[in-house]
Amino acid sequence: MAMTKKEKASYVIAELERLYPETPVPLDHDSPFTLLIAVLLSAQCTDERVNKITPLLFAKARTPQEMVQLSVEEIQAIIRPCGLSPAKSKAIFGLSQLLLNLHDGEVPKTFEELESLPGVGHKTASVVMAQAFGVPAFPVDTHIHRLMTRWGLSSGKNVTQTEKDAKRLFPSSLWNKLHLQIIFYGREYSPARNPQNSKDYITVKIGTEQAKKELK
Repeated sequence: MAMTKKEKASYVIAELERLYPETPVPLDHDSPFTLLIAVLLSAQCTDERVNKITPLLFAKARTPQEMVQLSVEEIQAIIRPCGLSPAKSKAIFGLSQLLLNLHDGEVPKTFEELESLPGVGHKTASVVMAQAFGVPAFPVDTHIHRLMTRWGLSSGKNVTQTEKDAKRLFPSSLWNKLHLQIIFYGREYSPARNPQNSKDYITVKIGTEQAKKELK
């Protein structure tokens, strides 16, 4: 007999808690501002590469006050290995100015204010709200979007729908930890490429028929 979505969600929670009882934030940071910059840089860039670049940037500027002392060109030269450096460097400089002008140099603690900053979309704001301020949020990256679809927990139409489905299925008290656990599982057990070579036992247990076929 097929598992219901509620049963699948309970199974996922239990297995991910067993596998990943600790969930360190993958992006190195020491303040809401440095986390915000790191998340912005992570767009279309691996966390590993971001963690190699941010020490170079933060050695020169780890606060909005220090960041606006650099030029956009100086920022771009440092972050170039992360990709999309022209847009990202302008966003970093611009949001630093706005933090100083509108928020006394502090990272705001609301989704609306965060998403009004240059280069900050809903996913970035969700990560900052969850990991810097402890506000329940469910940032959806490619791993989460892929796995929620493979597990039959979301239609997979878009990340917005995936986020709504995740929030409906999982208790809000678990969101901040669970979204990281799913990312960790995706990286270790369920890669986007060559899924048949993976160890994706959760998909074998609860996944869609199509997803199970891809693993054979």
